[in-house]
Amino acid sequence: MSTSEHSSTSGTEYGIFLPIGNGGWIMSETAPHPDASYAYNKKAAVLAEENGFDFIMSMGKWRGYGGSTDHWGRTLESISLMSALAEATERVKVWATVHTNLFNPAMAAKMYTTMQEISGGRAGMNIVVGAYAEEFSQMGEWPEDMDHAARYRYTEEWVTAVERLWTEDSVTMDGEFVHLTDCQSRPHPQTKPTLISAGRSPAGLDMQARHCDGSFLTADDLPGLRAASDDVKARAAARGRDIKTYSMLTVVLDETDAKAEARRKEYGRGADVEAIVNMKTSWGLPLDRALSMTAEHPEDEAFQTAVVSGSAETVTERISELVEFCGIDGLMVIFPEYHADLPVFGETVLPALRARDAVAVTA
Repeated sequence: MSTSEHSSTSGTEYGIFLPIGNGGWIMSETAPHPDASYAYNKKAAVLAEENGFDFIMSMGKWRGYGGSTDHWGRTLESISLMSALAEATERVKVWATVHTNLFNPAMAAKMYTTMQEISGGRAGMNIVVGAYAEEFSQMGEWPEDMDHAARYRYTEEWVTAVERLWTEDSVTMDGEFVHLTDCQSRPHPQTKPTLISAGRSPAGLDMQARHCDGSFLTADDLPGLRAASDDVKARAAARGRDIKTYSMLTVVLDETDAKAEARRKEYGRGADVEAIVNMKTSWGLPLDRALSMTAEHPEDEAFQTAVVSGSAETVTERISELVEFCGIDGLMVIFPEYHADLPVFGETVLPALRARDAVAVTA
């Protein structure tokens, strides 16, 4: 089936979170272990396009979590990777991650303008406020005196500077953090790259509501996700703007529910506890809390997102319930084995989801 038959220009957007760190998104000795190579990610990106997905996205990561699997000890850089994948694809949106504390806004403006030109207008900027100290302190780029509120004030200025550089011939700013003097960045992008961001804090949601086209959200349960989606959309509407909301999900797919559940359990069985604990402490959790959280259900903690396992019919039903109940506009999917799992999802689950979308639109 061709991409034009698969893809949708309206309704729910579906994308993939590329595995640009070794081990992908499951921290386990018994799970598939993507090698984080360009070749692996290029094939995954092309498969996503061929199977009708709407976007591909990659994280930014500068330090791994060790453990027996050396989880994310080897990673690719997001912006350069996605620029290359923009050339390797024709239709999918290509969303790259930028850490505002590492990239001068003038550099980022130029880099994403370049990606927008390469992609023919498909580029997106995933704005991340650096929060994991070890990633940045190893480079001497972690300001100890900048708290959470200050990091978002900085990011607000940073995004404002980028947006001005994309539209003005000369930008002078003398803000609290960003200082530009007759700063020039031409050519300007013909259309502004899509701006997306994640984060649930009030400061983060306010920044998204003011500047972003999309908000990636997580929650402990479906009511929480629905409330988060409603919240950020209301914040944007209060400013006369629209914003789309997205979430993400790991899908373990097989011929039957029993086979899929067996896969999920096998992947969880070899949970890399050391790496999981290191990841949790990087979030700022005390070591004893990270250890106790992981010890309760290490087989579940091996997965970094919510998980849906089952046959194509079961997965379709679960995803439809999530999207419809929560009122989100898109879902980013993670696969254990991208090259094997993605085409099966694209041939069985995605067409069924598109068909349900079409019915909902015409109802």
